[in-house]
Amino acid sequence: MKLVTYNIQYGVGLDGQYDVGRIAEAVRDADVIALQEVTRNNPRNGGRDMVAEIGEALPDYFAVYGSNFEANIGSRIEDERAITTTFQLGNMVLSKTPIHLSRNLLLPRSRSFEMMNFQRGALEALIETPLGFIRFYSIHLDHRSPVERASQIQFLRQRLLNYALEGGALSGVAEIGLPELPHPEAFVGMGDFNMLAGSPEYVELAGRPDHEFGMPLTADFAVDAAVRLDVADLATWVDPKRPEDASRHKRIDYIFTSASLARFLKRLWVDRQAVGSDHLPVWAELG
Repeated sequence: MKLVTYNIQYGVGLDGQYDVGRIAEAVRDADVIALQEVTRNNPRNGGRDMVAEIGEALPDYFAVYGSNFEANIGSRIEDERAITTTFQLGNMVLSKTPIHLSRNLLLPRSRSFEMMNFQRGALEALIETPLGFIRFYSIHLDHRSPVERASQIQFLRQRLLNYALEGGALSGVAEIGLPELPHPEAFVGMGDFNMLAGSPEYVELAGRPDHEFGMPLTADFAVDAAVRLDVADLATWVDPKRPEDASRHKRIDYIFTSASLARFLKRLWVDRQAVGSDHLPVWAELG
């Protein structure tokens, strides 16, 4: 089973051009795809409906989209009907197999001054896979503040670990004649975390290695696939203003799994050839 996460920067690549087609080609072979910075009516890409365009480009995938906010950018009366156009930004999950249940988790945030801050989210999707039912998350954390990221990680970690107790998006559906869905412990969290490995917010999610025994594998922490597989020299973000400057390349996109899935991790890599965004697709293989 192949997974990929890709922050697609509303479809604009390192060349400054909008092109959903090259984004679709970069992720097409995955069984589960997590995308971030998917927008509708975004002034920065000409107001494209990326949800519809991605669906057209990848028609054999089931998909869910979670918009983290809707901002009114134009209201009017047309043919005696009130119409509002909203700018939306959020995450997507696409899957080769059906998505049984989803919800959009809105992450904690604080009001900002001088630098734009916006509502972030983690889109949850329950998918049946060859390894059983797994919860997949497409995640996008704050880019300005490690304190805010830590708050978001604390909230997210509770949702990841307490799913069976909380019941996810829907439970008790026998009341309306529907079959109860499983509440699996297994999860994969993928996306743009905007944090560096070893930072306080990273430690809050993945733990800290012991001086003698390395990174502990325990049920109360997520597993960084790159660390588990001992993959070094990873960069997932390229500064679009200085793409040739290696000192400006950073690892801020991750694939985390529950401890129960760690033994299934086979491979992790970054697609260094992709140019459809200022981020690079991060891939993992489980089996």
